[in-house]
Amino acid sequence: MIKKIPVSDLQLGMYIHELHGSWLSHPFWKTSFLLEDPADLAKIKSAGIAQVSIDTSLSKSILTKPQSLAEPAAADLPGDHDPTVIPEVKVVLDSFQNELKRARELCNRSRSAVMKMFGEARMGNTVSMAEAREVVNEITESVTRHPLALITLARLKTSDNYTYMHSVAVCAMMIALAREMKMTEEQVRDAGYSGLLHDVGKMAVPETILNKPGQLTDEEFMVVKSHPEKGREILLRAGEIPPMVIDVCLHHHEKYDGSGYPHGLKSDHISTYARMGAICDVYDAITSNRPYKKGWGPAESLQRMAQWKGHFDPALFQLFVKVVGIYPIGSLVRLKSQRLAVVVEQNEKYLLKPKVKVFFSIRSSMPLPQSLIDLALPGLEDGIEGREHFENWNFPYMEELWQSAL
Repeated sequence: MIKKIPVSDLQLGMYIHELHGSWLSHPFWKTSFLLEDPADLAKIKSAGIAQVSIDTSLSKSILTKPQSLAEPAAADLPGDHDPTVIPEVKVVLDSFQNELKRARELCNRSRSAVMKMFGEARMGNTVSMAEAREVVNEITESVTRHPLALITLARLKTSDNYTYMHSVAVCAMMIALAREMKMTEEQVRDAGYSGLLHDVGKMAVPETILNKPGQLTDEEFMVVKSHPEKGREILLRAGEIPPMVIDVCLHHHEKYDGSGYPHGLKSDHISTYARMGAICDVYDAITSNRPYKKGWGPAESLQRMAQWKGHFDPALFQLFVKVVGIYPIGSLVRLKSQRLAVVVEQNEKYLLKPKVKVFFSIRSSMPLPQSLIDLALPGLEDGIEGREHFENWNFPYMEELWQSAL
């Protein structure tokens, strides 16, 4: 049963279903969790959060109901059944490392399948929905077992395979976001198709423009901006593509404030799927190395995206941050011990305490012997003090640091 309570009534052992308020006002950007760490309780109570929703069925123990315990608002709950009960699908998550092993092969298969589908599109042939369905089904199964494994591996791109791996990455993120939004399994797969095919219109753009290392001319930029409409034409030729997939292809560059393209749509005039696609597309693009720009760090990218007012649907962006986490894998962080570390694995139980690889001393400005630390270990006094921007340090080996731990 979901109950909304004031933060003053929050106790250890309660299962937090939702922290109410902007994610910028508190440090917990991940999904719901069991509150067991006194430090996490103190952080929540000191973050200025007024209310939280708890799931009493998943809580370990709750004392007598406080007098101020508030019933949930009907508008906060889905469905027209008993408004105090939210059905949940119980999924047993596989370990991150186990899913990584499967995801490596899946990345290769998916990339090859996308190359084939997009190659057909470049030659003027139709895109095979049957092939897309097979890829999306496999990616959905991987994301269900562990949402971050495939998303993490799909960040590893080269200039030659960027468009194809970008499509795989956006597909995985769309599926993970749809699951976070409690969509039906059919809707989750539709989100996956949308992510996989959103950039098919780039097959109508010359590769010399797509891979140009320098700044595009105005004329070249106009050619690139034509790819959503070119993609729509390609998908319409296939004849069996779901309408929302075509919509995402056409409108994933629209912005919430109406300043996007090709039609300048605004807020709710942009479909939910297209608003999801805009977030996933931009996040993967800015965290990836391109011929003309080095990618930003994952945590830095989320921070910058949050500052682009009017660009994204704020509610969907908040959910997206829950999907990828407060410190996504590959984030550069500063520890309380004044050492730098890179995040190599998230800790589902303790959201602010991922596994990190320590490699540099800020005090001495010297490299350190690389060591893996689980910040959630009992008695460990060190912890994350803040995020660091890649560009402020210019380490030439950042990618190797987190990739070598995968």
